[in-house]
Amino acid sequence: MSAPPPLPAASDPAGDPDRPGVPALLPAADSTQADTPLGATPAAVRAWFDAALDSAIPVADGTLATAQQTARILARHAKADNTRRAYRAGVRAWCAWCSRHGLTPLPARPADIAAFLAAERYRPDGEKRLAANTLRLRVAAIGYLHYLAGCPSPTATAAVTETFAGLDRLAKQAGQGPRPKLAAKIGILREILAPIGDDLPGLRDRALLLLGFAGAFRRAELARIAVGDLEAAEHGLRITLPFSKGDRASKGVQVGIPYGASELCPVRALQRWRDAAGISTGPLFRRIWATPRPKDAPPDWQPIHVVGQSAVDPGTIARIVKARGEVAGFDAKALGGHSLKRGAMNTAKDRRVHPAQLKQLGRHRSYATLATYIEEGDLFEDNALNGVL
Repeated sequence: MSAPPPLPAASDPAGDPDRPGVPALLPAADSTQADTPLGATPAAVRAWFDAALDSAIPVADGTLATAQQTARILARHAKADNTRRAYRAGVRAWCAWCSRHGLTPLPARPADIAAFLAAERYRPDGEKRLAANTLRLRVAAIGYLHYLAGCPSPTATAAVTETFAGLDRLAKQAGQGPRPKLAAKIGILREILAPIGDDLPGLRDRALLLLGFAGAFRRAELARIAVGDLEAAEHGLRITLPFSKGDRASKGVQVGIPYGASELCPVRALQRWRDAAGISTGPLFRRIWATPRPKDAPPDWQPIHVVGQSAVDPGTIARIVKARGEVAGFDAKALGGHSLKRGAMNTAKDRRVHPAQLKQLGRHRSYATLATYIEEGDLFEDNALNGVL
């Protein structure tokens, strides 16, 4: 996610005479400028931002003002839920830092944003330092805050972009850049599945892992699948994703899950889970609770598992992959929700599948995005000119 582009320059090129370095304000994006908390306390700015993101569509009354307000609210819904959550967290952190240092978060001075990035990256010993990618989201959130307020974005200035470029470069030199999760290719997936039992958690997790791999699903996609999204077909199962990262127009994406010829068949594993849990409608993968162990429980005591009504969240998907992988002897830190998708993509690559099919499997919009999922092959066997000379 990147920061919104800066708005057109204000009519007053001199900027704000009372705050050097801060450009003149544009008309607020939400109702009137008087409604925007310019120069307000950090707590007021944060509350306003949260309220702006939560705004409901007003009742239509045929007026221009209501139509304009509706358009502004619709524009906010162009952001994915994950993006909106990240922006909330970023604005919350920015306002908290401004509060500690007596600064005004809106409109912000570029020098203050640069100092914020430096402080969050280089915290005192004993405090967790934020990764460069997290700070990238912080910058985007501050830019979006100013967009909603009708202010030019201070994040596009050299003071901010050069500061971020410097911390990002030093982070990469120190080997602290983002590391892709371990690709759970078919061999690794077999090892992860081997210790899983046939109790309710085992049936759910087995079906979840196999379906996540077979469909090359992202963890958020996997968590959102409902029974109504499934359709039995002659050769397997057809799953319709109402929302997908690559489906910007929200037209819906269909994913085919073929029947397997071994005990790893994802379609049959999914049916076993549904039969055991009695799931005929609603979320496919649900939370499971276990009764607590009594103090006087016998050695062979087994908990009673209860399947809930709520769907698991994307974070739970990642925790399941980590926990099941750790039981199988893998480093939990190397695994994550993306391990299933990366594993599927690289298993297909190892089978010499055409790049066009790989792109279709991963539902990627471009080959550049596809390349980020594929691990390097053998330098000689996979050399593009192998056998030419």
